[in-house]
Amino acid sequence: MPVKQVARSRPEVRGLGMTSQRARDRLIERLQGEGIRDRRVLDTLRQLPRHLFIDEALASRAYEDTALPIGRGQTISQPYVVARMTEVLIEHALPARVLEIGTGSGYQCAVLATLVEQVYTVERIDELLRNARRRFRKLGLDNIRSRHDDGRLGWPEEAPFDAIMVTAAGTDLENTLLDQLAPGGVLVAPVGPPGRQELLRVRSTDQGWQREILAAVSFVPLLGGVV
Repeated sequence: MPVKQVARSRPEVRGLGMTSQRARDRLIERLQGEGIRDRRVLDTLRQLPRHLFIDEALASRAYEDTALPIGRGQTISQPYVVARMTEVLIEHALPARVLEIGTGSGYQCAVLATLVEQVYTVERIDELLRNARRRFRKLGLDNIRSRHDDGRLGWPEEAPFDAIMVTAAGTDLENTLLDQLAPGGVLVAPVGPPGRQELLRVRSTDQGWQREILAAVSFVPLLGGVV
């Protein structure tokens, strides 16, 4: 399946100077140097305007390989982390239906939406979700369904999912989410307390859950409830 093209006719989407295509190309070169190999992921990050997912005052830093604040105590993840999580999610097969827990700025969701048929995303902070929805519309990403809810509950009415990505760290894997994974599906999530978090990939197999530790990471905590 080819990468879905985002709407790029508007000048603010194309970018200028520190948000231009040249800046994006430099980021891709850095990600390749750090070990990202999946061409589909690299092409997606090359075309997606990350500067639209952060505050205008931080736009000049959009294509640095660093996490940036988005308000409400949340961050937009480091591009390397976004690329790596996406790469390991689609490594064995390109999923058709993906559930994302933690919409945040919407950037990771937009990356997924350019690669798969349908993304379902859940965010507990209403303000962040409303901002993300505006960005999705601006980019013409019409294969995203979003929900304001407690992400730890998943989206049971739409389960099962071929893949699930969690973008905040719980102290352990949520059984509620694992139960919404289709046979043969894969879940990628950071797990652990601050300072001791690990990125895990869990696959549903005929022999049960296959669990891999991929890397040490640092994410905001996975919280319950809605605000």
